[in-house]
Amino acid sequence: MKTLQLENLVRENIQNLTAYSSARDEFKGTADIFLDANENPYGTLNRYPDPHQVQIKEQLAELKKVGTDQIFIGNGSDEVIDLAFRIFCEPGVDKALTFSPTYGMYDVSANINNIELIKQPLINDFQINLNQLQPYLDDPSVKIIFVCSPNNPTGNTFNTEDIEYILENFDGIVIIDEAYIDFSKQASFTTKINQYQNLIVSQTFSKAWGLAGVRVGAAYSNSKIIDVYNRVKPPYNVSVLNQEAVLNSLANLEEVQQNITQILTERERLKELLATLKMVNKIYPTDANFLLVQVDNADETYEYLIEKKVIIRNRNKLVNNCIRITVGTPEENEKLIEALQLISKS
Repeated sequence: MKTLQLENLVRENIQNLTAYSSARDEFKGTADIFLDANENPYGTLNRYPDPHQVQIKEQLAELKKVGTDQIFIGNGSDEVIDLAFRIFCEPGVDKALTFSPTYGMYDVSANINNIELIKQPLINDFQINLNQLQPYLDDPSVKIIFVCSPNNPTGNTFNTEDIEYILENFDGIVIIDEAYIDFSKQASFTTKINQYQNLIVSQTFSKAWGLAGVRVGAAYSNSKIIDVYNRVKPPYNVSVLNQEAVLNSLANLEEVQQNITQILTERERLKELLATLKMVNKIYPTDANFLLVQVDNADETYEYLIEKKVIIRNRNKLVNNCIRITVGTPEENEKLIEALQLISKS
């Protein structure tokens, strides 16, 4: 197993950072009267939330079979991404790498943090080209590699062997973004955070858990990396209401799984229906809750569906003449197919 020299990866100013100490850091017990945090004494949401999200971490630790000290809870997985740049990359000096096409927030967050993001093109089946990647694995200025698997917008998972090769041959941080892992048959890399000390696994409650409006994400890694994340994050980064929503879903795992099963069933049905349409040229394999579909004219299809009050995602600029369709309810999917059938007949 590769030994991680964390002090060689974390920016010097971050290593020396003294985290903000909130009132709830200095007193963690129970009491009758709290006069320590300058809160308004009136109201139902007048108290600051748990800055460490202890209840969520305890339940996730049991569910994921990891330690509570191996979990970071963030304001969406976007906070996991942003903090990675802040922790590991010196602005204007260091670089990060990802594979294209992929989730656009890596690029946005890199630009915000003044980090050059290298975009390594995927090969024809949307897999990683290790031969082209090799020089970057040996480049000391590349500090982070982002791997979105299942990938957005292509929907496929990357070969496990390729990801493990990167983990074993790269001296920087590897962040595997598993936003869509619950829709995939591939095992999560959370089972490997003790094996690879340079591994961070990012997940979200937005997709399979149906909590996109809540904006809560999680990162799983070794306790040393998670400790740095917790020192850098804002003190109260996840609100009381958002924590309660996550805890409610964690208490209703059967309902969450039923929804996932329904989405997977609809995904296959939608794929079959799309395949019957004349204007559809290719439906790419997917392990996510969406389909990447190549059509005759993506721009025209997108505009036509807007007129029918059906909104999909036009990915033509990323993958030629492709649209991305999120799997909806059976009723929503029927309306989509009905609208597309009119295009095919014209």
